[in-house]
Amino acid sequence: MKTDELRESYLSFFEEKGCVRRPSDVLVPRDDPTVLFTPAGMNQFKDQFLGVGKLEFTKATTCQMCLRTGDIQNVGVTAYHHTFFEMLGNFSFGDYFKREAIHWAWEYLTDKKYLGLDPNLLSVTVYLDDDEAYNIWHDEIKLPANRISRENEHENFWPAGAPSDGPDGVCGPCSEIFYHPNGGKDNVEIWNLVFTQFNRVGDPPNNLKPLPKKNIDTGMGLERTASVLQGVRSNFEIDTLKQLCLAAGDVVGTGYGFDKPTGRPLRRISDHVRAITFSIHEGVNPGRDKESYVVRQLLRRALLEGYLLGKQEPFLFQLVPAVVDIMQTPYPEIAKTVEHVQHTIKEEEEQFLGVIEKGLTRFEGFLKKAEQEGKSEIAGEDAFDLHQTDGFLIELTEALAAKNNISVNRTEFNNLMQQHKEGSGSGAFLDSVMSEGPLTALHKTTSDTQFKGYETTVDEGTVVGIIAEDRLVESVVEKGHAHPVVVVLDQTPFYAEAGGQVGDTGHLEGEGLKFEVVNTQRNGGLILHIGHLLEGKLEQGQTLKATVVEPRRSGIQRAHSATHLLHHALHTVIGDSAMQRGSKVEQDTLRFDFSHSKALTPEEISQVEDIINQRISEGASVTTQLMKLQDARNLGAMALFGEKYPDNVRVVQMGDFSIELCGGTHLTNTGQVGLCKIVNEEPVAKGVRRIHALTGPKALEKTRNSEKLLQEIAGQLKAPRLDELPQKIAHLQDEIREMKKQLLKFSSKSLAGTADELLEEAPVVNDVKIVAYHAKDVSRDQLRELADHLRKKGKQVALILGTEIDGKVALMAAVNQELVKQGLKAGDCVKAAAKVVGGGGGGRPDMAEAGGKDPEQLDAALKTGADYYRSQLEG
Repeated sequence: MKTDELRESYLSFFEEKGCVRRPSDVLVPRDDPTVLFTPAGMNQFKDQFLGVGKLEFTKATTCQMCLRTGDIQNVGVTAYHHTFFEMLGNFSFGDYFKREAIHWAWEYLTDKKYLGLDPNLLSVTVYLDDDEAYNIWHDEIKLPANRISRENEHENFWPAGAPSDGPDGVCGPCSEIFYHPNGGKDNVEIWNLVFTQFNRVGDPPNNLKPLPKKNIDTGMGLERTASVLQGVRSNFEIDTLKQLCLAAGDVVGTGYGFDKPTGRPLRRISDHVRAITFSIHEGVNPGRDKESYVVRQLLRRALLEGYLLGKQEPFLFQLVPAVVDIMQTPYPEIAKTVEHVQHTIKEEEEQFLGVIEKGLTRFEGFLKKAEQEGKSEIAGEDAFDLHQTDGFLIELTEALAAKNNISVNRTEFNNLMQQHKEGSGSGAFLDSVMSEGPLTALHKTTSDTQFKGYETTVDEGTVVGIIAEDRLVESVVEKGHAHPVVVVLDQTPFYAEAGGQVGDTGHLEGEGLKFEVVNTQRNGGLILHIGHLLEGKLEQGQTLKATVVEPRRSGIQRAHSATHLLHHALHTVIGDSAMQRGSKVEQDTLRFDFSHSKALTPEEISQVEDIINQRISEGASVTTQLMKLQDARNLGAMALFGEKYPDNVRVVQMGDFSIELCGGTHLTNTGQVGLCKIVNEEPVAKGVRRIHALTGPKALEKTRNSEKLLQEIAGQLKAPRLDELPQKIAHLQDEIREMKKQLLKFSSKSLAGTADELLEEAPVVNDVKIVAYHAKDVSRDQLRELADHLRKKGKQVALILGTEIDGKVALMAAVNQELVKQGLKAGDCVKAAAKVVGGGGGGRPDMAEAGGKDPEQLDAALKTGADYYRSQLEG
């Protein structure tokens, strides 16, 4: 059975059992601070497991994209470890429980209508004390006792070890299903059934309290089960991943074979490139923080594998079409971002290859240091410094060290890495999936807030929840309280921040009461009015008049509608690849991020601005309608990749030129924007650009301020008319150029005089004058000019010059051509000097440059350079 067929077979089977088929959640959950990437199928159902909000279904089935890096060292080494993988799952929220979960799993695995696995090749495990699960397997499924293993809480409980070690919260035993290929002792875990039936409270004993509603969370690895069905020995040999491994072998320039020495690195490349393709597709570019850092490390590890195989140029980007080819059946949208993903990957590859090149000089220094000290290993401290400061991965250091018959002190390196993680807080993202809090408690007793703000900015609502000092309270009477208070109404006209649009501000008022709303946020289906009590007493059950600050809301609507016009204009000017990557919409101010590989030209910016304002002048109607997500996609509505959308979505259409999924508030026609002015375009990440623009009164104010500024400049330049400004400025530039020429002539004379003095005072070794000079307050160009003067005036001269520029060191070494023929090299001199100031560089044998970051060591570096010349000439 092919992998795509298995995925569909599983989902169809559980649909037949009454489970609602849900699409995969996003790989990078933006609204869940507890995880960087989606690690399991159950994550999208947190609210359902907690009983939070309205329960629209009680059982579901999914195939979920997941990404985990906990076992990254095993990827490509073992048969089954991955970073990116797909998890098949079926779930129950107070509906079916153990009996159905076990029977259905067995039916799907063994019935010839489905997978048809031999029952004699299957065994199971259960939790030590779970007699209920054991009896179902033994008495109902008729599995022999010798194929049912009872395991402890660290093996068959979720979370592992929870009864003894915690954490408190929802937990339960689990039962794993193993397949034994060829009837042998080898086993493959293909399915895990988790029975969340307890609430852990405190330490043992008697700390597991039965839940009133018991849940089911099961997971079956798609790739792992496909390997069983296809009779191959590794996930990487299934129809999809084998194709990707072969493509990786072709691109790197070495054939792929599972048992070949190149097999492991090519498997790791294949795994990592799939993970980074999906991550960048969802808008997570390589970077320094959180999920962006993970993507960067995965990309660099994959590139390193190719580098060590001899592919010392960008190649990962070429594998993106192969990833799309094997994954677009379940995830067709990834085909729409190929160009952007490839560009982002290639740019990061080029940057890392530059890091490797620079780091090699330092590595050679550490290698030489170990040899001089008579050690057979590079110090862990040196390897850590390379890894952390230079981005030189430890795997590369170890590989290069091995080529030089030397090792790396990995124990010392690992200790330093651990200290760094603890100091920086890395690894502190713990999955508090089932944590309780005031909002969780409120969700359980309160229905979702009804939003009335599409129709009005003034409405009445009843107080259904108050949170003060991080707890639910019945009332608040103290005005001027230090910390903001959260008020939840049953209905409200206040828009909660979402989709880039900021939350509304305004007031809640009742008899003798006034509450200022300074921000509006959302938590699940609840709209949170955050602010301060100004007058009176706030308490549960009050009916309050909710009033949004209307001028601010209008300005936000102008800016939000303008982002849709901007998106349309970008597609018109630079093409459909200019996909939205985020936005921020405030009062008559907008920020719009989009994928594009280079800066827009002034002409393109003008074209975009013209199209926006043309659409504004047309006064096209803006309509909204609620429809099924799939119907909206069929209509051609644009969606933001990596954004999680509900089953029913709001579609905003402007004229016949723009259709987008959007939950924000908008105008009723484009003419109400008034005016849109682009004020800036800049890069924000690899392959992502940002446009800042103003609308309405702020756009008009910007235009007037620009005109005023031009008038002031015209006055200072004594230009009667604005159209004379270019001519006046050109005249001033000519004068400045002439003054620079005069200064350069003076400077050149001064440098020539300095050269004479240096040559006169220079020590001589074997008829060669050695010049080492610390120049003050000069540019790189002047340093080069001084070097030229010295070589012209001295028949045989070897020089090393240095200066400090903006807190960094610039070094320049040079020798006459006659000395080059004798084997004296400026490049070797400058490399030796650069190491002293913590830098590197190189160049031609007769002239070479370098940089450094430690100006205090400049004089020592110049002495090192001079000593190099002296040793070569005396030798």
